[in-house]
Amino acid sequence: MPAWAGRRCSTGPVGAYKQFINWLSATKAGGWLVRSTAAHVDPWIYRRTKGRFTMAGPLTIPQLVLTTTGAKSGQPRTIQLGCLPDGEDRWYVVASNFGQEHHPAWSYNLLAHPEATVEQAGHTVAVVATLVPDEDKDALWPRLDEVVPQFTTYRTRTDRNIRIFALKGSSHG
Repeated sequence: MPAWAGRRCSTGPVGAYKQFINWLSATKAGGWLVRSTAAHVDPWIYRRTKGRFTMAGPLTIPQLVLTTTGAKSGQPRTIQLGCLPDGEDRWYVVASNFGQEHHPAWSYNLLAHPEATVEQAGHTVAVVATLVPDEDKDALWPRLDEVVPQFTTYRTRTDRNIRIFALKGSSHG
């Protein structure tokens, strides 16, 4: 029996589906599938359905579409990410890169050009990214892991210091 099947689910079939998708994407094969396929298809589906669906079906974790400016190219770069919404016009995103040994390109983009945009549920917000200091991460990880359970697995796959960014609507100063 798969590991996800033995877990109790208090929310019925939708909760079981969410657990399965979260379990699958935390596996090496699932991570490869997400990196090679879903990462290219999901943003299109997500935008067309105004944030209600992804390639895997109904949204299982909070998502956003982040558009950064390329650190080297200066060109717009777009990626869909799981996130922790934190009030109005503020999100936390984790540069886990599925637990790979190198940081994802979008995190270098934010370090070079912190101004970006977030699209969520059909709304676009200009944001400014701030790298969360190491001393503040311990307080954030339990909240992040609750929303995106895969982060726990990704942290065990790498020894690197995984970056966390706060994205705050620029209208908030």
